[in-house]
Amino acid sequence: MSRFSDDDRRFMRRALALAGRARGRTAPNPMVGCVLVKSGRIVGAGYHHRVGLPHAEVEALKDAGSRARGATAYVTLEPCNHTGRTGPCTEALIAARVASVVIAMRDPNPHVDGGGTRKLRAAGIAVATGLLGDEARAGNAGFIHLVTTGRPRVTLKAAVSLDGRIAASSGDAKWITGEPARREAHTLRDACDAILVGAGTVRADDPALTTRLPGGRGRDPLRVILDGKLTIPRRAQVVREGTLIATTRAAPRAAEARLVARGAEVVRLPGAKGRVDLPSLLDEMGRRGVMELLIEGGAEVHGQFLAARLVDRVMIFVAPILIGAAGVPLFALPGAARIADAWRLRAVSTRRLGDDMLLVGLLDGDASRR
Repeated sequence: MSRFSDDDRRFMRRALALAGRARGRTAPNPMVGCVLVKSGRIVGAGYHHRVGLPHAEVEALKDAGSRARGATAYVTLEPCNHTGRTGPCTEALIAARVASVVIAMRDPNPHVDGGGTRKLRAAGIAVATGLLGDEARAGNAGFIHLVTTGRPRVTLKAAVSLDGRIAASSGDAKWITGEPARREAHTLRDACDAILVGAGTVRADDPALTTRLPGGRGRDPLRVILDGKLTIPRRAQVVREGTLIATTRAAPRAAEARLVARGAEVVRLPGAKGRVDLPSLLDEMGRRGVMELLIEGGAEVHGQFLAARLVDRVMIFVAPILIGAAGVPLFALPGAARIADAWRLRAVSTRRLGDDMLLVGLLDGDASRR
């Protein structure tokens, strides 16, 4: 028999929903939600809005006021027990004299990892863990990836035809998918911390790499351009403040100066033959607190990341059109000689978006090492 009741699950789902309101806004912090419950009623609720602002527990305690005494706190992530940009949440819960705390998942951050739970129990507060833990871990997958590897979670996203082409033979790619799929793609941008394309995509399409949602909503992520030789035009739309251009140490200084003058930042990383070393790039993203990195192509960049075994999740929008063999393939990548050698996705899900289909999958651990 489960140790958690239906009411427990209902309250934790509410906390998870609150946490999700800040998706894409908290890096390098996790998304966290908290509700305080007393006599079966929610008396306080809050979530972490963005880095530097109060944590979810503090927001919920402020909302509850004196009603927090004797309440149960439902928190989506183990409360912190260290001082960073804000004070320890464990101390706030103890000072408010809550009776118990229910935690969805343990915090993998080595500064916390079990310490918050021990602190609460030492203060006489009952603690239960593991309620809707899978949902909490899925919501904070980017944070978990960052604190355990030092790098962001990498999602490769593309729109393709039924025959696996991302553009026609002329390079034309507007529009493969319909409006519902394009809107979902912008929702994905809004939830990510950084979006990356290659220099070839900038030269061919001159993308803005902005987030455009109905009503003018949406947050623009950090724009990252992979350009080992600094060949992108300085008048390209993306060459402005809020854009990071990753290049090699051998790239021309004069080209860098022209791009910097337009407001972009240029970072020089290890590389060879005009190509940036991708593990070094992800290390740099991790140092900048990027939790979720979205790769939007094109074929060369897709192939480089996949061949380097650096893709964690694939999101493919499939449109019911046929482009033909002369079109641009999804990956510029040597084919597998045998089906057994193919990259294989796991935890695959699909969703209908108008006439298009969205396929989401994680790269299998063994296959992604090939």
